[in-house]
Amino acid sequence: MFEVNRNPERREEYRKDAAAFAKRYDLTAEEKEAVSRLDIRVLYQRGVHSLLLRPFTLLHGISNEDYAKALAGLE
Repeated sequence: MFEVNRNPERREEYRKDAAAFAKRYDLTAEEKEAVSRLDIRVLYQRGVHSLLLRPFTLLHGISNEDYAKALAGLE
């Protein structure tokens, strides 16, 4: 996510094919799926810090309301 947030080339690669992008990294199948589907809740539960996750979701058009709904009930 850091690379997608900071590097326009990586961002475009992710947007073109998120599943292929996720395969580059040492992630579990669940993590790859969460990255590919932009599953905010799973990503957060798997340890993605909100300072990486929120900018990532903003780049992909996730509203504040939808972001909050995805994380509702988590501590």
